[in-house]
Amino acid sequence: MIAAIKQAFSRLPLVRPRVWALLSILLLAGYQMHALHLDDRLYYWLTTPAASQAAPGSLTGREYKVQVNARPVAGVDDNLSGITYDDQRDQLWAVVNNPSELLAMSRDGEVTARYPLSGFSDVEDVTYLGDGQLLFVEEREQRLVVVPVPTQAGALFREDHRSLTLGIGRDGNQGFEGIAYDRAGDRLFVAKEHSPMKLYEVRGLKRSIDGDFGLEIIDHDEWIRDSVFATDLSAAHFDERTGHLVLLSDESKRVMELDGNSGKLIGYRTLDSDFAGLGKAVPHGEGMTFDDRGNLYIVSEPNLFYRFNRS
Repeated sequence: MIAAIKQAFSRLPLVRPRVWALLSILLLAGYQMHALHLDDRLYYWLTTPAASQAAPGSLTGREYKVQVNARPVAGVDDNLSGITYDDQRDQLWAVVNNPSELLAMSRDGEVTARYPLSGFSDVEDVTYLGDGQLLFVEEREQRLVVVPVPTQAGALFREDHRSLTLGIGRDGNQGFEGIAYDRAGDRLFVAKEHSPMKLYEVRGLKRSIDGDFGLEIIDHDEWIRDSVFATDLSAAHFDERTGHLVLLSDESKRVMELDGNSGKLIGYRTLDSDFAGLGKAVPHGEGMTFDDRGNLYIVSEPNLFYRFNRS
């Protein structure tokens, strides 16, 4: 018996290098799949129907036609990252995250004014709070900065404005990507990109800004688990007319519509080449908003602007 065992072990050095090589390849492949979220993508591809689905009367259930298709934004070479609609001025506000800059834009994607953001860091999204106020989110610092709508040309300085730092599970360049504000309910929704994907609800934001401090932060893990069929989150929009929260996924090229109170999935649309007559999929959707007519706007890195008219 001992002789047999010795003989068996004597053969291991001949096999071991091949086994270790195979194990190394498998481990490297597994790490790459996780790092690139390929495991998440495979899961969602297997569990989510390819066709778009939506309830009648919902935002995602509407028919859209592309009116402005991948228009390069003048003066922006890279890093166009967020967009919001200002219903009081009937215009759009967009942000560039490096170098940080605020852009005033027409609904056709024309830049009408530019405001450098001095002292700001990695601004990923912007949302209009109403009452002449904008809210920026700085990704790495997980900081929310309230800025009055600019009324004159020139830079906006970070030290001049109030801010709130959430600092929840900081993870470098995988922080807060999208924000959306519910004016009627004074609720801010904050989306974390991935690793892991997160969705937070901040209640009482505007009330606290006005001096009546009373913030409540809710982690909507169950909404992510049950309703978000995507591998990342890159933008958010709250629709005042329907009370629905709309989330954009860059990697999955998908817009998802959730009930703003229960988190139930209302529907989703895929932003592939067949959507709204695009002809070519949105390459890297980073920002999204709707106007008061129900038209959809998307900005994509490096510098592309899209408008989809509700038909």
